[in-house]
Amino acid sequence: MAVDVIMPRLSDSMEEGTVLRWLKSAGDPVSVGDELAEIETDKANMTFEAEADGVLLEIVVAEGETAPLGGLLARIGAPEEQPATAPAASLAAADRVGGSEDARPAAEGRTGAHPEGHRPRSGWSGPARSSAGTQPSNGRVSASPVARRLAAQRGVELAGVTGTGPRGRIVKRDVEAAVVAAPVSAVAPAAAAPGATAAAPVPSTGGGGRGEAEVQELSRLQQVIARRMAESKATIPDFALWADVDMSACVALRGQMKAMTEKAPSYNDMIVKAAALALRDFPQANASWRDGAIELHGRVNVGVAVAADDALVVPTVFDADIRSLGEISRETRRLAGAVRDGAVTPPELSGGTFTVSNLGMYGVRAFAAIVNPPQAAILSVGELAKRPAVADDGSIVAREQLTLGLISDHRVLYGADAARFLARIRELLEQPLAMAL
Repeated sequence: MAVDVIMPRLSDSMEEGTVLRWLKSAGDPVSVGDELAEIETDKANMTFEAEADGVLLEIVVAEGETAPLGGLLARIGAPEEQPATAPAASLAAADRVGGSEDARPAAEGRTGAHPEGHRPRSGWSGPARSSAGTQPSNGRVSASPVARRLAAQRGVELAGVTGTGPRGRIVKRDVEAAVVAAPVSAVAPAAAAPGATAAAPVPSTGGGGRGEAEVQELSRLQQVIARRMAESKATIPDFALWADVDMSACVALRGQMKAMTEKAPSYNDMIVKAAALALRDFPQANASWRDGAIELHGRVNVGVAVAADDALVVPTVFDADIRSLGEISRETRRLAGAVRDGAVTPPELSGGTFTVSNLGMYGVRAFAAIVNPPQAAILSVGELAKRPAVADDGSIVAREQLTLGLISDHRVLYGADAARFLARIRELLEQPLAMAL
């Protein structure tokens, strides 16, 4: 009996996902554990595996299309089986988890052709096709982010592309077909570098000599970041505290470690360790605001902000308070590499109880970061540089210093509590040998 392949939950906040690439084609043999497809979620691009043996009978959701959590993606069965009508239970599951109209077919009885290997659900034959791409009422071409990015790279005008996705939406395969069908002279030079966000020029409607504007489609990850940050600023009564830290002892300690190993812990690793130990001493800072109550966490899991392509990803160093400085260094290096390679996993992006965000490498002296809900606080790290300081004898000397910013949710941390917590972090960094005790 055929087995339904449904959109899996690949992150704790995932509501829907976009199929970036099928790694198997209809008719291919499949074994348990084989990689089936790459899925773009709200946090990262993930690969999910088959959970049954057999043959990939049909692909329901094509590349570039979106499906809700629990929605039907494909079917696996015996070679002699024919694709069957989607069970009511599967459709009901998709309806329960929600999703936009673009994420799944909403009507039956439509007719149209489909590329080989991308058959729709029984009872839905795709959007009516015309000689031009379907446009919504506002005149903007409906296309997936993947299709827009590919069109920009290949110089394809989306207005002249026929969409075969839900409600006539242009998807990746439509752009590829347009590239193949168009004469060489009709395809403009690539309008963007590989991997760049697609940007469609829009005639300016205002004055001031602004010329053409560009509308950039957001990836799913960017959409989630935008939503969560907007919610944070709108709902969290935050306040900021600042502390200048004399890092001279940390600089000396790291110099000694560099003489012992090629991969000495970074200053940011030291800050993560100091923050973790301070969180253990001040559990109110290692907390979350949930449903009108404060939830104190039993583990100290520090998220480290990592800049990815056009996004910010926060992998987690679990139990950072009981890890050695060397262990934290190796883990943060591994996680940063996984983020940049697109290989970070959902568990590695979940479970954080506090976040450290460092922009010092860009010459930023200090900045007010945005609290990552439902966490109670975030620590911002500025540039490490020599600055004038007053020595014990009253003379002015140059000292290695940086500025830390603690941005806190006032519902969880009051001013005095946050000040004591930040002071403890500074104390540990100014006496780093204490972090080894």
